[in-house]
This record gives sequence, structure tokens and C-alpha cells, in this order.
Amino acid sequence: MRPLRLGFPVKVLARPDLKSHDTRRWKNGPHLRTSLACLDRILDHLREHEIAMYRMSSDLAPYATHPGMPRFHGMVAESAADLAAIGAKARAQGVRLSFHPSQYVLLNSADDRLTRQSIWDLSSQAEVLDSMGLDDEAVIVTHVGGVYDDHDASRARWIDGWNRCPAHVRRRLVLENDDMRFSAADVLWIHGHTGVRLVFDHQHFCCLNPEWLALRPTLEAFLRTWPAGTRPKIHFSSPRTELREVKRKVGAGERAAAGSGRTVAGQTTRKAVTATSRTKTVLLPPVWTGHADFTNPFEFATFMRAADGLDFDVMLEGKAKDLALMRLRIDLPRYAPDVAARFGLGAEAAARIAADEARLAIGVEAAADAEVDVDGGARAEADQILA
Repeated sequence: MRPLRLGFPVKVLARPDLKSHDTRRWKNGPHLRTSLACLDRILDHLREHEIAMYRMSSDLAPYATHPGMPRFHGMVAESAADLAAIGAKARAQGVRLSFHPSQYVLLNSADDRLTRQSIWDLSSQAEVLDSMGLDDEAVIVTHVGGVYDDHDASRARWIDGWNRCPAHVRRRLVLENDDMRFSAADVLWIHGHTGVRLVFDHQHFCCLNPEWLALRPTLEAFLRTWPAGTRPKIHFSSPRTELREVKRKVGAGERAAAGSGRTVAGQTTRKAVTATSRTKTVLLPPVWTGHADFTNPFEFATFMRAADGLDFDVMLEGKAKDLALMRLRIDLPRYAPDVAARFGLGAEAAARIAADEARLAIGVEAAADAEVDVDGGARAEADQILA
């Protein structure tokens, strides 16, 4: 069995010179072909670091479905040859590509105009994947959407949106459980009425599971929604744990209280509020739905051991993007070699892991400038830092 793959979404933090797509505004004539040139360079970066999974920017084809800008509507067809070439390159490298549209793409919107626009957006992204010649592992991940004051009706309305999607969209579309509105049980119910494939999000499952479903059976149920011969994918991220610092204005009452020597109860601030303070930094506990920069290797190893024997690729959603992926590849052989082996991180990967470790320890940009020699001084410096 081929090793499981690790992936990351959109932005390449290790190479700030690599854009994910054409970011020019409409006045400057952005185009999918320019975005594909960006993607071509990202594929080179993935090959260099032996990364085999990547989520493309949902803005890859800028303004392609903007209702007020028809001059951009033909760019996917105009880029057919470029798309085929990029798709061939991704297939040759064994890179799994996907999309995850923004939160504004909603199949269950209470506003039918937004639903129609969302179907158009999904159709455009499905056309991109089809034109790349990618197989059914190249998917478009979406959420159920909003509750609109009626959870059950909104859940059922997603099914109506699914039924309105053209066949090439339904071939690519997969549904993810979320962390605040629609649980794993909800999307399993929708699957039962549509056959849509499901993507299991571990952090979302921990944050929203009012039915108290057990982890392993739920994960297995999600994986069974994928047809034989098509490897499922899941999402994994660790929650943020650090204090949140929020800037707020200091009210006149607080300043007056501070001037008279009284304190305002119920808030923890970075510095004491004084009679002349205009702003304050309030320290708040973490929100567990937030994604950490990096993946906790112990949490990940615990999950993977619970999922022993199951076959799926993992999209890492840490805010550090590819840096989070590289760091996890360093951590797994050290702390969980049994899990590392499932991702092909055995002894043969030692040289790559050492190179990644050196880059991360001294800073990726500095490492690139210095052309790090992992057998020389930079490696020694990295070892010293990590010791």
C-alpha cells in the first residue's frame, strides 16, 4: 500500500516569493494563466520537499464567475492547454490537488440568488479540475452553511442545492463536518439522502459532537462514503492554546475608577489601566475552534493510532502551512515512529528530515540565503538550537 500523504493549504510560507494565484485587481487584467504559472512554481517547491498533497487557492481563476464582469467568464476555457499541462505535471509528481471554496459559497442559502451564484462558483472550480485531467481524488470541499434560525430546514435545503448542481460538480463535491453548526451526524444524514462523499475534520468533531458519536466508528462511516479505489482525505489541526490579546478602548468610567484607586473587576489586562489610558490590551482564553500554527505531534499520533488500519490522506490546516507540515515530519519519527512509517517517514527519509530541521531551526529564508549544508555548520547550529 502506498504511504499516506500529508498536505497543506494555499500559501507557501517557506517561500514568500511564491504566490498562490494572480492577485491583481480587475483593472489590471488578472487571468487564470498567470495563476497557473504561480501553481507551476509551487509544484516545483512541492517536488523539492517531497510533498504530495496541496490545496489550491479558490481564487485561482480571478473574477471568472463575477456577475458584473463578463469579460472574465471565458478564462477557464481560454486556459485549456495550460490546465492540461499543469494537470499532467501534478499527476507525474503524484500530487493530490483540491479546492476549498470560501464561506460565501453556500448551497443552503436562504437567498436563492446566492445559491445560484454558489453553484456557478462550484461549476467553475469543477471545470478547472476536469480540464486538468485529474481523477476523483481531486475534490471540492464545502460545508453545509448557515442555520438561518432553522437547523433542520437549512440541512434539508442543502440537499436541494446539491440536486441543482450539474453532474460535473456532484462528481467533485465533498461535504465536511463543521465546528459550530452542522456536526458529523448532520453530514452523515445528508450523505444518506444524497450519496455525497464526506471529509472528516478532527478538530471540528471535537468541538461539535452533540450526539456523542464515538471517534473510530464515525471516522469509518465517513471513509465508507468514498468509492473503492478512491482514497479518502481528512482534515487535521490542533487548537490554539495561547492567550488572545484584544485591543479595546478604555471607557471614561474605567479611567475615573483608576484615578480614584479602584480596580475594574472581571478583566485581565496586559498592563494596569490608569487615569490617562485610552486603550487597553485584554487577555482572553483561547477559542478552541481556532487553528494553531503547528500540529501537536502527540495529539496527531494519538488520533492516528485510533485510526490504525484505515486508509486516508491528511490535509493539515495549521496556520504555518507548509512549515507545519515540515515540522510534523520532523516530530513523527522522533516521537511516534509507528505513525511516521505510515507516511513513508522511515530511515530512507532521514536526509530530507534533517534538511527540513535545519531550515526550520535557523529560519527558512536565512537557510535559503546561506544555501544550508545539513552536514556542516548549519546542521550543527540547528542541533544546538533544538538541544
